[in-house]
Amino acid sequence: MRKMDLANEVFEKTGISKKEASDIVEIILNTVKETLHAGEIVKIAGFGNFVVRSKKLRKGRNPKTGEEIDIAPRRVITFRPSQVFKSYVNQTAVSGTQEGSSQSQSPAA
Repeated sequence: MRKMDLANEVFEKTGISKKEASDIVEIILNTVKETLHAGEIVKIAGFGNFVVRSKKLRKGRNPKTGEEIDIAPRRVITFRPSQVFKSYVNQTAVSGTQEGSSQSQSPAA
């Protein structure tokens, strides 16, 4: 799904103009980006949390040469889905196939 697909969904479900729907999606996404850039957590009830984590300088290896290199410090964004969202995805996956039911019994990571 792309950003335009989200805007079309908003347009179809609310009846507002396509331009307004596109603007709303853009505003929401920009607000999420700005909040994460500031280092704050974005919590969306029933969906999940977006969190910015800082990674320190660490050693790594070039897989081709085996040479040791420094991996620069950086910030990464992680997403942790809510239990409601996980249950919804698993319920949909299980109802879609018979084989999925045996896989859904494995413990979550």
